[in-house]
Amino acid sequence: MSGFSSELIDYLEGRITFEEFDQRRDERKATESEVSAERVEEEDAQPSTSAHVPGHIKEGVSPGVQQAFASMLGDKPEPPSSDEQQEEGEEDGFSYVDDEEDEDYKAEEEQKVRLEMEETEKRRKRRGKGGRGRRNRKQRELEEEEEEEDVEEDPTVGDVFALDMELNRENKKMMRERRQRSKLPRALRGLMGEANIRYARGEKEDAILMCMEIIRQAPLAYEPFSTLAMIYEDDEDMDKALQFGLIAAHLNPSDCEEWIRLAEMSLEQDNIRQAIVCYSKAIKYDPTNVRYVWERSSLHMRLGEHRQCMDGYRRILSLLPMEDGEHFMQLSKDMAKSYYESNDLPSALGVIEEALERHPGLVSDDFINMAAELHIANRQYSKALQVLVQFAGVVLVKDESESGCEEPRQEERVAEETTEEEEKKNEEDTKTEEEMAVKEDLDLRAKLTVCLIHLHVDTPLEGLVSSLMEQSPEEIGDLYLDVGEAYLEEGKYMAALPLLSALVISEKYNLAVVWLRHAECLKALGHMEAAAQSYTKVVDMAPQHLEARLSLATLQQQLGRPECALKALESMYDSETLAQDSSAAQKELKLLLHRSTLLKTQGQTQDYLDAMITMISMLLKVAMQRAKVCVRSVTVSGVNHLRLAKAILPEIADHEAAYLDNTGKTNIMSKEDWWQLLVSCVLTLCEVRRYEEAELLVESAMEFYSFYDNKPRRKEMECFGLSATILDHNYYKAYNYIRLMLMENVDRPQLWNIFNQLTITSQHQRHHRFCLRLLLKYPDNHALGVLCGHNAMVSGSFKHALGQYVQAFQTHPETPLHSLCVGLTFFHMASQKYVAKRHTLVLQGFSFLWRYVDLRGVCQESMYNLGRALHQIGLTHLAIHYYQTALTLPAQKLEGIPDDQLDLRREIAFNLSLIYQASGNMAMAHQLINTHCVV
Repeated sequence: MSGFSSELIDYLEGRITFEEFDQRRDERKATESEVSAERVEEEDAQPSTSAHVPGHIKEGVSPGVQQAFASMLGDKPEPPSSDEQQEEGEEDGFSYVDDEEDEDYKAEEEQKVRLEMEETEKRRKRRGKGGRGRRNRKQRELEEEEEEEDVEEDPTVGDVFALDMELNRENKKMMRERRQRSKLPRALRGLMGEANIRYARGEKEDAILMCMEIIRQAPLAYEPFSTLAMIYEDDEDMDKALQFGLIAAHLNPSDCEEWIRLAEMSLEQDNIRQAIVCYSKAIKYDPTNVRYVWERSSLHMRLGEHRQCMDGYRRILSLLPMEDGEHFMQLSKDMAKSYYESNDLPSALGVIEEALERHPGLVSDDFINMAAELHIANRQYSKALQVLVQFAGVVLVKDESESGCEEPRQEERVAEETTEEEEKKNEEDTKTEEEMAVKEDLDLRAKLTVCLIHLHVDTPLEGLVSSLMEQSPEEIGDLYLDVGEAYLEEGKYMAALPLLSALVISEKYNLAVVWLRHAECLKALGHMEAAAQSYTKVVDMAPQHLEARLSLATLQQQLGRPECALKALESMYDSETLAQDSSAAQKELKLLLHRSTLLKTQGQTQDYLDAMITMISMLLKVAMQRAKVCVRSVTVSGVNHLRLAKAILPEIADHEAAYLDNTGKTNIMSKEDWWQLLVSCVLTLCEVRRYEEAELLVESAMEFYSFYDNKPRRKEMECFGLSATILDHNYYKAYNYIRLMLMENVDRPQLWNIFNQLTITSQHQRHHRFCLRLLLKYPDNHALGVLCGHNAMVSGSFKHALGQYVQAFQTHPETPLHSLCVGLTFFHMASQKYVAKRHTLVLQGFSFLWRYVDLRGVCQESMYNLGRALHQIGLTHLAIHYYQTALTLPAQKLEGIPDDQLDLRREIAFNLSLIYQASGNMAMAHQLINTHCVV
């Protein structure tokens, strides 16, 4: 046992808090003071507890900690022997047993208690004897000695805190350098050793059973899992070996080599994600290992995780020492290339600038070229020029002889942005020129030329460009193109044209991009014919280049060649590519939009509709599938055109995913633009009398979420659908549209008029129940009540019709129609076979008819209705009078209705001829028919 006090050992091992340690120490000191007063002689023989040098190091307290604590107490404990150190190492690495279970510890505790009890008994006996004065004097001397010893031996609060800090430092060091303490209990170590022996002998089944039993009793111990991993690895069951190895590694996570081995096993099973996790665990416990970070970054790159890969490379850069500059520069260059390929220019520039700043002496020509190119790509021309000045040997010279030229401020600005020294020299309005002082590197010379072009430094440009053009474009055509594009960006087309013209006639650089820049330059200079030829060359070389096609079509239209313009806007992709490639679909939509506009201006309606149907079918692909509408190609007059038709299409598994995919392909235009295209297409279809296709297009649009969820647009689409179905004489579908409209707008008379016209023409009776159900919901609706009365009249329910008409008559007594309907209902009831009061019904009918005549006035319509009623009940002699009176009256004229539709003379003459035929006057009947009914 250690010679330290028990409360200090408990505190150091974390069993009690500092407050409990302080309290227990005070109690111990008080007890020892009382005991020391009674046993002075025994105190000299008994060694002090605080000064006792430990013969055995308690588990958890290392020699370094004991020496630190002994130095505070003023003692010099002997260093432990090699055997003790070895025993301690074995205990730290493999033992797991509490001190409370140690038999030696319990024996010492019992001996200590027994000793305290004997001392208490001696003190009680001495207290009963005389010599109180001598005892008190002796006790005072002992108390003074104890206080001195306490000052010298007992640690203060600061000493304990210092010791605690020392323990924390040592614990951290142990966590870094030593393996995690085994959590395998002492009782199971023998079984674990037996399992290892069985595995070594080849008895793998017994070893597996033993390991499983150990896992059952101690699931947090890593040893059985590690043994199982080795067993399954020997059996070539790599899957189980990897799983058990991962469990063992998680239970003992500080073993970096084990994590690396598991990562390699994961890669053998093509489990890259698991390998990344293993490398991350190894990096956590060995963060300075460059190889681990490199391997993990490589795996991220294999998975396409560019950001995580670049983060790993940045960490490697921070770990590389200063003397490893070549690797630093090479890795920086590779990272900059990767960032540039992923369009992350700021990150690429950050890596390059860090490399230039850290190792300026290792900068090579290709590194300078890359740095300048990145700055130029980011439009930081001054910084690019600064790199060339600092690393490429470009010298800035002030030209004193040409001061006061036209552009002094621009030249001065360039110098100010390059170096601070030149900024001081160019404070006056002077002009600078740049000349190469060192190597004749063409790439760097081209980069310098591009920088000067963008910075508007014209003085040295002529010489630089001339020296560049002395080289063959077959060898440095890319530099020609860079300089030419710089001139184009600055609007200096005349300077760019010689460079581009030299490229288009070369064999190696006769490329589509060069022809495109050449065409843009010619177009800007006003050479339309030559520009059109260059654009045609671009389209031939790159048929899928959208901008070239659009520019060529515009030029051909300006040159008066509409056929050539339409040819340039022909489709670029087939249907399969459009269905799979979103980018291709977006390009095709842009092309079709320009083509449709061009066709509409040229008056080619059928071709315009073909283009519109193609675009809208791409937008409404899923909606058309739900509406069972497809696009078909038909031959009309020897020319193929597109038509919309009903068809049974295959079901789409996931409508929502298909809708989102289709939305991604068609998001090049806003919803408002798509709506305008749809409206234009519907109206154009109606103009060319393709009403059925207009109806199908509206039906498909109603299935499209974006249009249907917008209530105003949905209402407008319903109106389009109603108009198209009426014009197509499809009254069945028209009834469906008008029915929905009436349910939301029951008080609009215009809708009831349309509804009445449709029900009259449709020749079906399904609207009767709809009107009755709606009447129950809106009993006070006047138009609905009259219409229900008409339906009852047609169905023969005269009493129900009379009730509806009377209700309408009560609410609107001055309306002639209501009086006419009530009177005619009475006449129909009187005409039935079994009637109790026929004469009363006729009398009531005539009273309402005469009221109708009074309200309507004497006109062709009123006289005809009165004569027809008399004709119905058999009073033909009276009917002849009113029929003849009606023939003499003129027809009414209403705005918007043709006159012949309101003229009733044909109906009057026919009914009058029937009366004459019945009486045998055939001559009069023929005369009336020939006069009024023969066309």
